[in-house]
Amino acid sequence: MNAKKYIWPAVGFAAVIFSIWLLYHELRGLSLDELWDSLMAISGKDWTLAICATLLAYGALAGYDRLALMHLGRKVNWLFVTVCSFTTYALSHNIGASVFSGSVVRYRAYTAKGLSGAEVGVLVAFCSFTFALGTIMLTGIVFLLEPALFERFVDVMPMAASSATGIFLLMLVAIYVIGSALHFKPLRLGSLQVHYPRLPIVARQLLVAPLELIGAAAIIYFVLPEAGNPGYLVILGIFLISFSAALLSNAPGGLGVLELVFITGLPEMDPADVLAALLVFRLLYLIIPLIMALFVVIGFERTQLGHSKE
Repeated sequence: MNAKKYIWPAVGFAAVIFSIWLLYHELRGLSLDELWDSLMAISGKDWTLAICATLLAYGALAGYDRLALMHLGRKVNWLFVTVCSFTTYALSHNIGASVFSGSVVRYRAYTAKGLSGAEVGVLVAFCSFTFALGTIMLTGIVFLLEPALFERFVDVMPMAASSATGIFLLMLVAIYVIGSALHFKPLRLGSLQVHYPRLPIVARQLLVAPLELIGAAAIIYFVLPEAGNPGYLVILGIFLISFSAALLSNAPGGLGVLELVFITGLPEMDPADVLAALLVFRLLYLIIPLIMALFVVIGFERTQLGHSKE
């Protein structure tokens, strides 16, 4: 039996348990009535804005797949791409860094449209890189404009960051753009070659890559109350830190990790209000999409089964 396949699930489980333990100490004075009151205080307008932000986030994720297909020179119906992307990310956001949560879904979907296994591998790598590009670029911008952001985590973060960190991150993005413009040699990953995208595709990446994170952070921002709210840019920065920590922890859905980082990073706000905003985020960005994605997967597999019997 291969023990390696149990390592990442064990790491994710340990991260969840540890984060929940820390959260318990942060929130032990909080009552369910306070949390309910915070949820009830969210207006219909704020719910509408949060839903629009969710649609922006998932629409941007569909853009990742469309750009990857442009890079491969493949044409697939836009509705199919949108549904496939939505299903893939709805599963992977909830399950964590599991191979079954992303690559397998895309493999099943896109090979049914004529792509080879190698092409699906490039598509998955391209989408992952686009997400990383957006994270690096947005983090660089936030650190440049809000260099004091890391002071909110001075007691818990192992390193500091400043405007110089932001400049360094934006330089990495610039190197990628230069590599595309000057046609640098492709990156070799074993037998797989990953070529720099053409400059027009890179330009679209720089536009689409940050939109998912901007939309996801906006969900939380819109449902937080005005009292003590430090503004969207700070919320975006905290979201980038929390989302990165959640990915590194491999905790399913960032459970516990997301909440801990946000409550630590927003000491000026009522923890009940912060927790209520994160519950709304989980509902709109994680739970509802997961339920919808499961129906899509079941419907797709039934269709494929029907085709195999013909």
